[in-house]
Amino acid sequence: MKQRILLGRGALLALAVLFIGVTVLSTWLLRGVRVDLTENRLYTIAPGTQNIVRGLAEPVNLYYYWSAKTAGEYPALKTYGTQVREFLEELATRSKGKLRLSVIDPEPFSEDEDLAAERGVRGVPIGANGETFYFGLAGTNSTDGHEAIPFFDPSKEQFLEYDVAKMIQQLGRTRKPVVGWLSSLPMSGGYDPASGQPRDPWYVYSQAQQLFTVRELTPALTKIDPDVDVLVLVHPKTLPQAAQEAIDQFALRGGHLLVFVDPLAEQDPGAGAPDTPYAMAAVDKSSQLGTLLTAWGVQFDPKDVVGDLQYGMSVAMRAGEPPTRHIGILGLDEHSLDAHDVVANGLGNINIATAGHLDPVKGATTTFTPLLQSSTMAGLLPVGRFAMLLDPATLQDGFKPTGKRYVFAARVTGNVKTAFPKGPGPLKESAKPLNLIVFADTDLLADYLWLRDAPASFFGPRAKQAWAHNGDLVWNALDNLAGSNDLISVRGRASFTRPFERVEALRRDAEGRLRAKEQELEQQLSATEEKLSALQSQRADQTGLILTPEQTKEIERFEAQKLRIRKELREVRLGLDQDIRRLGNELKILNIVVVPAVFALLALAVAVWRRKRQAAIQLVQRTGRS
Repeated sequence: MKQRILLGRGALLALAVLFIGVTVLSTWLLRGVRVDLTENRLYTIAPGTQNIVRGLAEPVNLYYYWSAKTAGEYPALKTYGTQVREFLEELATRSKGKLRLSVIDPEPFSEDEDLAAERGVRGVPIGANGETFYFGLAGTNSTDGHEAIPFFDPSKEQFLEYDVAKMIQQLGRTRKPVVGWLSSLPMSGGYDPASGQPRDPWYVYSQAQQLFTVRELTPALTKIDPDVDVLVLVHPKTLPQAAQEAIDQFALRGGHLLVFVDPLAEQDPGAGAPDTPYAMAAVDKSSQLGTLLTAWGVQFDPKDVVGDLQYGMSVAMRAGEPPTRHIGILGLDEHSLDAHDVVANGLGNINIATAGHLDPVKGATTTFTPLLQSSTMAGLLPVGRFAMLLDPATLQDGFKPTGKRYVFAARVTGNVKTAFPKGPGPLKESAKPLNLIVFADTDLLADYLWLRDAPASFFGPRAKQAWAHNGDLVWNALDNLAGSNDLISVRGRASFTRPFERVEALRRDAEGRLRAKEQELEQQLSATEEKLSALQSQRADQTGLILTPEQTKEIERFEAQKLRIRKELREVRLGLDQDIRRLGNELKILNIVVVPAVFALLALAVAVWRRKRQAAIQLVQRTGRS
């Protein structure tokens, strides 16, 4: 008996030693090997991000400020913070020394806390005591350039990789991106002949000048310089053939374009038209870019304006008159925006006026992704309905929503062919994929649709206050397109946070059975009460309080049924707990035993393969020498 016990213990000890040995061996053999087994490849670095890191000319320093001690009291923040750190560590590991990561937990009133603020990472108060919590990323390069993500917003978790890749790319730049800007609207300011006064530049344009190197272009252009990163076209009207061919070649080179077309541009001055209301109403204020847009897979009809009963705003046409609902001037909300696109994510209301709509061309080789859409209470109105419009309420006369959501803005990507096959341009198809964001409205750029004057200040000139996110949408689009194709390819990924779907399914199933049992109990209770009432009505002595044998028997039967159903309810609850515990045990076995065993066997297989390969090489070498 003792010998059996000793043999059993010896076998267990041998198995333990073997398991440890295999684990150590697999760790050594598979050192540096990483396999992402998550469903959505959460720990796999996107190819675009890897290209951005590889393209760094000099190393970049990353400083991850993370209040780990404070986060310990908040499980959700702790989990997300750990995932951000692991992602940054994975990125640094794969960068081959081009990214230098430092993880810092700033203590209160410390030098690290001062450096965090200096580098652009802000601390936020958290908890009842208002402790300062840091959760951001700063970066520096060798030329004293610096960028920062002040705070990792958990609600933007799916854009974590994009934000980090964007920051790294900005640190690797040696110059501001160049934006070529061609507009037939007076966006850059200048002299206003109507008022005889200087005209301020549009705020969208002036801010773009602060963020980028803006190069003004004219319709007389015949080529677009290679250093132009983004080409902006605002309300292109009757562009000469040479200009269209130059734009076509820019697109075929893989150029990034931001285009604004419009069926009725309210800010179009209508140059050359007689200065009378009727003559001005007859002026064509639409954009003409059909040939190029069609070649890029976009269909735009300048004869239609989208009306929307749900998003129509109330406007006052003249001073002193009450506001009237205008279904052609729309105040869109977050439900109109594609929250999965980094350009539109996190924005709220966007205001547009007399906008058209976009559709993909059938059979196009490009991918058409809507960014901004109407509600289902929308329909089309001919542009002529807006000529000399005195009462916006009349737009609703005969208006019938189609139930379709019309696209106001879209992202278009992919390879295209030239719009001018017989043109002089050398490229006839895409050398690199096209990246285009196109809007069917130009008025959203105008100040009046999203800005108001702030109260006058004693310390300086009157500032502007935004009451819509039009500017943010345009600057986001410019910022996104100013990046490389690699950056644009890094789109939002799935969330790290995953619900326990199997557990939730078990819970829903059990709740359904519980609800069915409860309904059964209620029905039996109601039926029993009716039976008791019927028995009571049949008694001769209506004032008596003594139950008849039938009533007593019926009540006893009901009590027995109630006990049985309650027992079944307890069994359902017990079964739910048992199912969850069984699932947990299966996962433990899988994670603790099966997965390590698979990797151990894989390591042994790799070791055997390497040994055979080395033996074969040595045999060949010996044979060659002999």
